Amino acid sequence: MSVLNNQKACVLCRREGVKLFLKGARCETSKCAVTKRNFPPGAHPWARTRHSEYRIQLREKQKLKRYYGVGEKQFTIYFKKATRMKGNTGENLLALLEQRLDNVMFTLGLAPSRKGARQLIAHGHVNVNGRRCDVASAQVRAGDRVGVTERDSIRKLVKGWVEERSSFPLPGWIERDTAALGGKITSTPTRADVTFEVREQLVIELMSK
Repeated sequence: MSVLNNQKACVLCRREGVKLFLKGARCETSKCAVTKRNFPPGAHPWARTRHSEYRIQLREKQKLKRYYGVGEKQFTIYFKKATRMKGNTGENLLALLEQRLDNVMFTLGLAPSRKGARQLIAHGHVNVNGRRCDVASAQVRAGDRVGVTERDSIRKLVKGWVEERSSFPLPGWIERDTAALGGKITSTPTRADVTFEVREQLVIELMSK
């Protein structure tokens, strides 16, 4: 990732006021921009701003999109799909985002970040149930197994990432197989599995207008 992109990633986190983990494990260290400069970017970060209902809802939506690395069009598709599912629309939306292949790869520690996971997937280095999958937005389901290619150079990289994140707790719906550099989806993610601080109901209210 270029220096410019590194800076942009930090600006996005500071704009939303939370860690979006756009730079992976670095976000867990004291080098994180949100830790060092916990205020919005710009020349006048403390200027009085009118916090309208729309603005608050929009910020929650932007935060959620940026966390999972999803564009506006794709996010709208997820929302419409979540509304057609049984249960709470907000929880359905979060579950769909959590079950993206790129998110699963990062959560398991098989990639340095969600962006890094998308690159691995796009280059054909990721398998789902033993078959290559090059679609980062592919939805995984309970019983699916994910892993990386047998290519030595890739496995060496992934092993380093797994070791780096080995101490991080995993959500209850996935299991990591460190030896095989892979993991298994054991169930559908619930709201309790999402530790990212987001008020999804505000997002639903905005998208429903």
